[in-house]
Amino acid sequence: MTLDAHSPERALRATGLLRTFNDAGVLSAADVHVATRLGVLLGESDETVLLAAGLTVRSTRGGSVVLDLATAADAVAPDVDETDPATAPDVHDLPWPATAAWVAACAGSPLTTGPDAPLALRGSRLWLSRYDQQEQQVVDELRRRTADTPDDLDLDLLRAGLDRLFPRPGDADQRLGAAVCALSRVSVLAGGPGTGKTTTVSRLLALLREQAPGARIALAAPTGKAAARLEEAVRSSTAGFADDADRQRLGTLAGVTLHRLLGWQPGSRSRFRHHRGNRLPFEVVVVDEASMVPLTMMARLLEALRDGTRLVLVGDPDQLASVEAGAVLGDLVDRPGLGRRTERCVAALDRVAPGHGSVPTPSTPAARLRDGIAALTVNHRFAAGSAIGALSDAVRRGDHDGATALLQAGGDGVELLEVADDAPLTETLLEPVRLDVRAWGEQMLRAALAGDARTALRALDRHRLLCAHRRGPRGVQHWEWLAARWLADLDRTGSSGRDGTGGPTAAAGRPRGDGLLVGQPLLVTTNDYEVGLFNGDTGLVVAGPDGTGAPRAVFARGGEPTSVPLVRLGAVRAVHAMTVHRSQGSQFDRVTVVLPTADSPLATRETLYTAITRAVSQVRVIGSAEAFAAAVARPAARATGLRERL
Repeated sequence: MTLDAHSPERALRATGLLRTFNDAGVLSAADVHVATRLGVLLGESDETVLLAAGLTVRSTRGGSVVLDLATAADAVAPDVDETDPATAPDVHDLPWPATAAWVAACAGSPLTTGPDAPLALRGSRLWLSRYDQQEQQVVDELRRRTADTPDDLDLDLLRAGLDRLFPRPGDADQRLGAAVCALSRVSVLAGGPGTGKTTTVSRLLALLREQAPGARIALAAPTGKAAARLEEAVRSSTAGFADDADRQRLGTLAGVTLHRLLGWQPGSRSRFRHHRGNRLPFEVVVVDEASMVPLTMMARLLEALRDGTRLVLVGDPDQLASVEAGAVLGDLVDRPGLGRRTERCVAALDRVAPGHGSVPTPSTPAARLRDGIAALTVNHRFAAGSAIGALSDAVRRGDHDGATALLQAGGDGVELLEVADDAPLTETLLEPVRLDVRAWGEQMLRAALAGDARTALRALDRHRLLCAHRRGPRGVQHWEWLAARWLADLDRTGSSGRDGTGGPTAAAGRPRGDGLLVGQPLLVTTNDYEVGLFNGDTGLVVAGPDGTGAPRAVFARGGEPTSVPLVRLGAVRAVHAMTVHRSQGSQFDRVTVVLPTADSPLATRETLYTAITRAVSQVRVIGSAEAFAAAVARPAARATGLRERL
């Protein structure tokens, strides 16, 4: 978007190319200020070098780790006005420097030369030095940790455990995944929703505890919500164990955030209590939702692991990557060769004579790392022929024609409410959505007024509105307002309050000073370790037991719902709608996806895939077929140097 004179993103003192690119909306005020300040501190006045610095900062802010000056004009897009994406200018019309001269200017600049230079230039690619160092650190750690195959396994015992824990023919890919992870010091268990990643992890941990009964195991995830879900899923999956001894081996494992695992110390110079000089006291560390782990956190985690610790990264590389810079899981998982590598790894296990030898170690660092990567491909959530399963698979593969045809054809569980990108979303068009939201709200409110927390929480996950944007007619803020309006006239007093007696249910329907009402769904927006609520947790307000007593907030935790007095709640907001990014790690019975327009930078394959795979029984898409096809054809642009270095 072209910035107006009063925009807070306008850098008032910017000059030269920084001013031009700031006016076009490519650079924010913060990008310009960082570049200008670096120039002042290091004595750099070349405007092309300062432009390169600003673009590198901007690229990192958008999630990329590196900027290639040779392709910057194609890779960089202006910040889009979410209320009107079509106002974005064509960046190719801007005065981009000639590549050869631009690279030469940067190569001779104090911003890239010297031991403390803030930027690192390799060929035509430019990093912030911090991220250049972190990428190399991750590569060095991975190579060192995969230098040999673990020699602490009784292979006869491992084979017997695999046969016991994966007895059915349908368990073949999970058995393969568990074997690969057991045989590797650093492993990746990749797979989409419903492929049984957590089931495989729980059985893998039983195998490792059988090998070493005293092995200390840590379960971690990038967010508190994901950590709690991992803990619940591992605990519940043990119910499928045929052998009580396997259940006992897992005991009660607790999930924590990566920040808590490493010992976050706000204000401390070292940031984390555990680091290279104070390693984590675990033999096995499992990290779920690894696609959300940024480069910086991965570097901190790897340096804090003991030399013999097994690291198991679990996640879906096709989902949205971390909010911060980097796409580590996606860089590690080179999809085309997965099947051949995992077969080689297990074939190596089978070739070893019982009771003798060890699994052969691949010859190169890259091969050793790749042989620790396994993919689960059998989907246990969607039945064969499922329309949602077929649609999500076509989106994942980037088959825009096939995916669009499946969406337009509809079928059991798939629906398109087609509206052109420039057309308004009318009440008539949205009537099916309104009916869904009303039905969802009535079920939830009825249970909440009765004090039935478990039923209310189940109703909470029956339907969710998902948006790519936060603002504008297709953003969370607008759809949150729409849903609240559709639900505004629901009877919040309950039948016992209609006679005017002013009983408990009537009190539950009256607005509180904090604006919370019985039946209101909640999204936690900050971690609160004392209460046990985490950023991304969802719950709702319910009346006291049997509809009496003070209202309270309840949150699902696998077993009994967690109940929190309203006065103890931290930062929460209503959650009729949420961003696709926020929905990662969750699943809902029915999902309504509000498509961004075709020219929105958020209309990407990963956004669509993540949104569609949140649904269990139905996905409804609102938008144009053109926007859907454009998104499927457009992979998220996140540049890193990690895969090449590996």
